[in-house]
Amino acid sequence: MVALDLLGRRTALRVLWELSGAEQVTFRALQEACETNSRLLSTRLAELRDAGLVEHETGGYRLSEEGRRLGEALAHLSRWADGWAAGQSHRPRS
Repeated sequence: MVALDLLGRRTALRVLWELSGAEQVTFRALQEACETNSRLLSTRLAELRDAGLVEHETGGYRLSEEGRRLGEALAHLSRWADGWAAGQSHRPRS
């Protein structure tokens, strides 16, 4: 799936995560929060913009409507992952 390929790229989910809790975030603030270099962040932001998940305005970057919808979908996955991880901690290792 194309969407999973995009989301699986280094820092893609981190960028979306950082944008999910803010109105707008500057490039420098994103770079610092994602602990990445400017070249990789520029590439990832361009890909996320091309996919319609991120928008750029004068004050910085933010999630698009589609990006917010993706965030809602990922929240379901996050809840599942929390339950799964809790169940894994009780299983003996083989």
